[in-house]
Amino acid sequence: MNRLGYLIAKYGRNDAAFQAASIPEAELLTPLAGKRVALVGNARALAEGAFGAEIDTADLVIRINAAPIPSARSHGTRTDWVGLAVRMPAARHRLLGQPRLLWMSPKLHRISWLVASQPGFFRYPRPRYNVLRTKLGVGPTTGIMLIDLLADSALTELRLYGFDFFASLSLSGPRTAADVGHNFAGEADFVAELTKRDPRILHRR
Repeated sequence: MNRLGYLIAKYGRNDAAFQAASIPEAELLTPLAGKRVALVGNARALAEGAFGAEIDTADLVIRINAAPIPSARSHGTRTDWVGLAVRMPAARHRLLGQPRLLWMSPKLHRISWLVASQPGFFRYPRPRYNVLRTKLGVGPTTGIMLIDLLADSALTELRLYGFDFFASLSLSGPRTAADVGHNFAGEADFVAELTKRDPRILHRR
């Protein structure tokens, strides 16, 4: 997708154009085969722990949205991918080491050129989003979309950090659960069910 095509698709809310520009899901997930993945959520409680060294031992470290890293002790230092539903400033992207950016949100007006111009641009498939939305009754969080996506890969282990479903609020800002419009109880049940049936997925708390 060139710059003009991006602008036309963005301001025309052309979902099909962005989906056509995205690499296929299989192309994104195939390299995860046999890998140990750490998915780092933004729960404030994670900052009180000492999982950082463990996070950094993963083959791939994925963070979410603003990707806050208050300390290496709690959060580790590496960032290989970031799943986004908000804009990421170019300066923040450079500070994180220019990780791969995945666009997870159905809100097309938020997709920046930084994201759309990356080699291997990936847009979370709308059919996946619709299934989760139906299951949860409201739009899913970026974290749940990533968990849902990664669980369908051939990774050997997926460790979840910083997921307490807004019990300790978020490092990304001061909003409460009532302000963000997600079904956190439903997402907690989703993860609990998934970890029971898929031994590769570990919820670290």
